[in-house]
Amino acid sequence: MLVSALVTFLVVILILYLINMLPLDGRAKQIARVVVIVLGVISLLKYIAVF
Repeated sequence: MLVSALVTFLVVILILYLINMLPLDGRAKQIARVVVIVLGVISLLKYIAVF
């Protein structure tokens, strides 16, 4: 369980880093960051058995 949560956290960090490297405007990057963070939080909550 802890390993899965750690892997999910690291994947979210990696995706956020890659989003920053994309040549998009600020608004699109912000929307993409919010979507990735929300999905990451939901999957982390699944791993700690909240959902």
